[in-house]
Amino acid sequence: MNGPNLESKRRDMVEHQLRARGIKDTLVLQAMGKVPRHVFIPPEYADSAYEDRPLPIGSGQTISQPYMVALMTEAMMLGGEERVLEIGTGSGYQTAVLAEIVPRVVTVERKPELSAGAAEALRALGYVNIEFFVGDGSKGCQARAPYDAILVTAGAPEVPDVLVAQLAQGGRLVIPVGNAFHQTLTRVVITAEGRRTERLEGCIFVPLVGEYGWKEED
Repeated sequence: MNGPNLESKRRDMVEHQLRARGIKDTLVLQAMGKVPRHVFIPPEYADSAYEDRPLPIGSGQTISQPYMVALMTEAMMLGGEERVLEIGTGSGYQTAVLAEIVPRVVTVERKPELSAGAAEALRALGYVNIEFFVGDGSKGCQARAPYDAILVTAGAPEVPDVLVAQLAQGGRLVIPVGNAFHQTLTRVVITAEGRRTERLEGCIFVPLVGEYGWKEED
């Protein structure tokens, strides 16, 4: 399902929700103008696919609002040649946006059913530059490190040092940090002088559950 009405809604999303609200990165705008968000949500929500709000995707998880996807992707400062790690595959929408921009995406999801569904949707759309892992995303994916950029799509109580350690020189980690009810989108940059931390914008995400995030019982 990708009729003219949905394509028109996607164009409107880019112009009125992203560009009008300050998203300037051309690569991000082009990617989000191309990726069919409606493919990554349950069919009953298709008419709402391009509204600026999160939507449920099952397994107690959500797909982020388009503006937040754009903001987080822009915060990664991608040039188009990076190796990227995504923590929290979810339905695969953010994964697709990244795969439109960079040649290699490694994505980790702790819920097997979500990883399998995302992989099926992304492969059906023709993406071949994504590698899927199931496991504790708070640990990153050391087997494929180092990364030029890491994106975490869940809220953590603090920046996990294990993720920072998997960044290459000049690498960027973008992660929501805070309590269970409100976080601040945070960017950590690895410079020649050490780690630089920047706080960008308030946000609300589902919790990052794992050894270096929130515990399951929390």
